[in-house]
Amino acid sequence: MIERIIGAAQIDDDEVEQEFEVKLRPHDFANYIGQDRLKQNLQLAIAAAKKRGESLDHVLLYGPPGLGKTTMASVIANEMGAQIRITSGPAIERAGDLASLLTNLQDGDILFIDEIHRLHRTVEEVLYSAMEDYKLDIMIGKGPSARSLRLDLPQFTLIGATTRAGALAAPLRDRFGHTHRLEFYTHDQMRQVIARAAGILDIKIDEAAALALAERSRQTPRIANRLLKRVRDYADVNGDGIIDTTISTKALELLEVDELGLDPADRMLLTAIIDSYNGGPVGVETLAALTAEERSTIEDFIEPYLMQIGMLERTPRGRKVTHKTYQHLGKQQPRGESQPGSL
Repeated sequence: MIERIIGAAQIDDDEVEQEFEVKLRPHDFANYIGQDRLKQNLQLAIAAAKKRGESLDHVLLYGPPGLGKTTMASVIANEMGAQIRITSGPAIERAGDLASLLTNLQDGDILFIDEIHRLHRTVEEVLYSAMEDYKLDIMIGKGPSARSLRLDLPQFTLIGATTRAGALAAPLRDRFGHTHRLEFYTHDQMRQVIARAAGILDIKIDEAAALALAERSRQTPRIANRLLKRVRDYADVNGDGIIDTTISTKALELLEVDELGLDPADRMLLTAIIDSYNGGPVGVETLAALTAEERSTIEDFIEPYLMQIGMLERTPRGRKVTHKTYQHLGKQQPRGESQPGSL
């Protein structure tokens, strides 16, 4: 498996990387770049909730990793003037863990659960009455002497984040008052993200170099910030600390990130489909074996961007590369393959 410098997954065991990302996170809508439609809807909902003196309806944020779901949850809390408690689905192992979190909240507080689709079903069921009625049903004792106790909960707001909205049980998904998808960013928005991050970190970067990084950031802010950090390191060691087009080009070549933002893992996947299966279609399990990647890694972290830029297709028979893929990789397309616009 190839380590991905441009992987959008959070690096949990790198405290420096986490501190780097936290430092760059905006704290209000004014500084949050992109996601304009989402911001408009949430600003309206927050203004209405504050005017009525109520807590915000529960919010579900979904979309590919690295687009700012955790950041948006923090922005919502700041805009509401509320305290936020942050946890993740895998961290809540038992219903008692969730009960402890909920009973320690105050009116108006926000509970953010990342990777909410990974909640255990028994924990998920406890959330139903908590979200809908602000009641918590717990069992005391075991066997014939067991009894049910219903506790009142504060008027809290649950914000859930997931990369797989379809994996949520329908009863849980239906209890969210606001359900929003985060979209990939445009190149101009990515340029603004990089310029803002450079300003915070006191990095000198010219506009052309910022645009070059933006075009290779896979339309994802987390990747843009990570690339900026790596290019800054290169500029400090091999230059005068200023990032220009020459420095950025050499650094990106060293990182093996091409002009479309593809890294060795992407190219290995696409090349395997072309060389071993004549461009596809080929099943994802076969691709996982060929590339030594987990199926979930291919489906969640590699495929979305490749499909977004039109280099990979999902068909009923499996994955298939496009004409654009052959052109980008400099491969000869087999005769008889459909060309763009053909029937």
